[in-house]
Amino acid sequence: MTEQPKEVRYPLAIRREWSDEQVEALLDHPDPEVRVELAQARYLTPEQRARLVEDPDRRVLGALAEGPDIFELRIAKRDPVLPDWAYDRLVERDPRLLVYILENWRIPQEVRDRLSPPRPATAPAPPVDEAPLDRREAELLVGNDNEWTRTCAAVDPRLPVDLVHRLTTDPSPQVRLAVSMRPELSEEERSAIDYHVGPDDRIHPPRWPQVTRDPAVQRRCVHSAHIGLRRSVACNPSLLPDLVAVLATDDDFAVRLLLCENHANVPAETVLTTYLQARTLSRGRLLNHPAFERIGLARLADSADPGARCLVVLDPEAPAPLIERLSHDPHPAVRCSVAADRRLSPGRVCDLFDDPLTTEYASANPHLPIPVMERILGDAVGLADEPVEGSPAVYLGNWKADELPPDED
Repeated sequence: MTEQPKEVRYPLAIRREWSDEQVEALLDHPDPEVRVELAQARYLTPEQRARLVEDPDRRVLGALAEGPDIFELRIAKRDPVLPDWAYDRLVERDPRLLVYILENWRIPQEVRDRLSPPRPATAPAPPVDEAPLDRREAELLVGNDNEWTRTCAAVDPRLPVDLVHRLTTDPSPQVRLAVSMRPELSEEERSAIDYHVGPDDRIHPPRWPQVTRDPAVQRRCVHSAHIGLRRSVACNPSLLPDLVAVLATDDDFAVRLLLCENHANVPAETVLTTYLQARTLSRGRLLNHPAFERIGLARLADSADPGARCLVVLDPEAPAPLIERLSHDPHPAVRCSVAADRRLSPGRVCDLFDDPLTTEYASANPHLPIPVMERILGDAVGLADEPVEGSPAVYLGNWKADELPPDED
């Protein structure tokens, strides 16, 4: 591995199984970028990753302090990235890394607490009473032609009551929505305002429902008819468990999604249904939610939703015949979902490899015959420096049907 094509760095980062011998082969790789990828490889064991703490390149040490670049929920269950002692050694080798370690929420809190420098005892600052807005200034804000200026005024707690009332009939829907979420309004006063929040509307949720620890205020927001307040309080990390249960059955999808993203004690069925209903790029993070139950997903094999059938492969108890059956599913996404699974028979893996729709996924299956792997790599090396007109001869690790090399006797 004296040469490392850029194309293999991403597969290096997401390789699922690592032997100690494979890690050993890369520890002294001459390209530091390869060692950086190794430091952030998602599925290394903590002990394997810790072997890089003596690396001579600061970029590698920084990659260790940062950890794998995983797009995940903060509340997700995660395995240790490094042994605790390795963080001490990183700081010894480069004290500048302490800042990254202390700010890295993926590192256990007890490690960050232990490495944090002692803070001097200080007297708490006295509360500061916000002075009301100058009347003339408030009038200018409310009467401003700029919609954003009036929106900011609508959420300002210092705004006089009569000017708040004036903004409830503002010509701008954005201003009316903002003023409708003020904390002092009653449900009747909110309902009297002509605001609208649709299922697909993105809003700027107010901060006060997200941070309040007052059970009465939380309860008022959870049971509010205002979708904006329910979305906001769903993000509150101190939300009471019984209120989490209430929002878990909310009619608004965004409320349930925000709840799943911010709370570990959401019912498992809510996490599953929210994932299946989501159309956001971040929905995959829900598969690592603490409440997401993989055992039992085999029950989805007969679902009319192909997205649900794709989840069956995550069930470690799903029997091999079921995985084999799903490899013949009429929907290509379902076939792709199981193509790399080791529960498939070697013959079926070869069939999926020969199908252009599933070739890429079947090529990652451990049952793919070694001669096929060697043939792919050999052809890739042979074609690397050849000019190719039109479509390349090798596509996703497979040969195109009209460009198969001749059989060898």
